[in-house]
Amino acid sequence: MSIQELQHIITEDLFFFEKELKADQGKQDSNHSVETEKPKTLPKTVHLTTSTPSTEEIKLEPLKVRGNFEKGILVLHEEAELKSEVMDMLVKMINAVGHSMNEVGLLSSKELEGRTLTELYDLNAHIVLKFGRLKHPINALPASDYQIHMEKETEYLFADALTTISEDKVLKGKLWNTLKILFNIAKK
Repeated sequence: MSIQELQHIITEDLFFFEKELKADQGKQDSNHSVETEKPKTLPKTVHLTTSTPSTEEIKLEPLKVRGNFEKGILVLHEEAELKSEVMDMLVKMINAVGHSMNEVGLLSSKELEGRTLTELYDLNAHIVLKFGRLKHPINALPASDYQIHMEKETEYLFADALTTISEDKVLKGKLWNTLKILFNIAKK
């Protein structure tokens, strides 16, 4: 483990000793006469500073959703940044189900990393669209890809990454068919 990883486990100050005093060296020094004995010094110590997390650092800020998130539609995506063509596809998809991007909130996998399921529930999303792989406990929900899953009062739809869907016509069709069911869109 590195020092940075250990600082979360060990909260006391650590000291690094370059040389250790040997027990037999101490015995030899006591046999010398007091006149020839050099003043004993401790080995050079290097103080390793570990930043003990303060109570402010332990409490993470609430999740900040990108977008207005007016209607409680939350889009979780694998990509750190959505490319313009992928974002265009997402905008068209949201518009096609009768909503606008003002009603949607976006969170990337990176923004969710290290966050709990409770923090996600605290956002009070009514519909969660999860695209791709996320490093988050939401993966534990028993939802299958391209199937609608209801948990309490929230509907979930898990699908492939937005980038993958944007490049595959079959996946686009699969997603669209599920979105029509989720958003109750009848064929016209």
